[in-house]
Amino acid sequence: MKLSAFNFDLPEKLIAQHPVENRDESRLMVLNRKEQTIEHKMFKDVLDYFDEGDVIVMNNTKVFPARLYGNKEKTGARIEVFLLRELNRDSLLWDVLVDPARKIRIGNKLYFTDDDSLVAEVIDNTTSRGRTIRFLFDGNYEEFKQKITELGETPIPPYIKSLRDVVPEDEDRYQTIYAKKEGAVAAPTAGLHFSRELLKRLEIKGVDFSEITLHVGLGTFRNVEVEDLTKHKMDSEQAEIDQTSSDIVNNAKKNKRRVCAVGTTTMRALESSVSTDGLLKPYYGWTNKFIFPPYEFSIADSMITNFHTPQSTLLMMVSAFAGHDFIIKAYEEAVKEGYRFYSYGDAMLII
Repeated sequence: MKLSAFNFDLPEKLIAQHPVENRDESRLMVLNRKEQTIEHKMFKDVLDYFDEGDVIVMNNTKVFPARLYGNKEKTGARIEVFLLRELNRDSLLWDVLVDPARKIRIGNKLYFTDDDSLVAEVIDNTTSRGRTIRFLFDGNYEEFKQKITELGETPIPPYIKSLRDVVPEDEDRYQTIYAKKEGAVAAPTAGLHFSRELLKRLEIKGVDFSEITLHVGLGTFRNVEVEDLTKHKMDSEQAEIDQTSSDIVNNAKKNKRRVCAVGTTTMRALESSVSTDGLLKPYYGWTNKFIFPPYEFSIADSMITNFHTPQSTLLMMVSAFAGHDFIIKAYEEAVKEGYRFYSYGDAMLII
């Protein structure tokens, strides 16, 4: 498959700027791969597509306040520091993005507080925008994380213009209600549609839940810049699948029950740890798995996902799962019907 095969015309007005008032009342497009049909529903109608013994797999990662603002030594210039990845906990080493990057060189110090209680020193260049920094902090790790939490902002995506000035309600809505393990710099957005009421109704119906963790990094959203998709490299993201979660999924598969992955991040984690007999194995590590057509999926036989932007790796994975021609047809219908795209947009269920 070529990059150009994933292009389509997306009007800017369809990129959602606000979440719907109630999480489970976004629109839902249901794609049936076998029948090649498209239905238009509300998200809470997912209840109708699952029965007792089916399993819904969710990514319980939690977005942490990864965006900090510091001042450069001597000049006092305001610098945005986006925490990407913790490299060494003992040394407080982090990979970060800095903006404006041209002003920041190795050896520079950045001050985040008036009392100099949190300072960072730039020790390496990783990319044109990226740096490795060492935080200088007089305290233990828990106190350091508390200071970061106090100073940092939840990194609401920059295209959501309405949320430039983040308020606590926005930070709450940019987390899934089952977020537990802190480490993501972006939310696993397919999960934002689930309300506590909907989860309870699914539970009463006998649906089981399996939680995995994949800490979403910015690489998920990085532009693909090569026409030949085999030459694109995904950034690594940290994943964790424990024995209990694996057992729940494998039990459903053995009993021929439906296994639904909530989001592309969940799907990537599941497909990163498959045994030779097609079952899910526990996994602790990093994955840079890039899924695009053609691809044979091993674990989930259905998925919930948002509507993605043109030429994105997320659209490529969904296309591999539903079939390229079917997805392009569905996306054309979504544009025509005014579905809302991206993080705060509407949802798609593929069965």
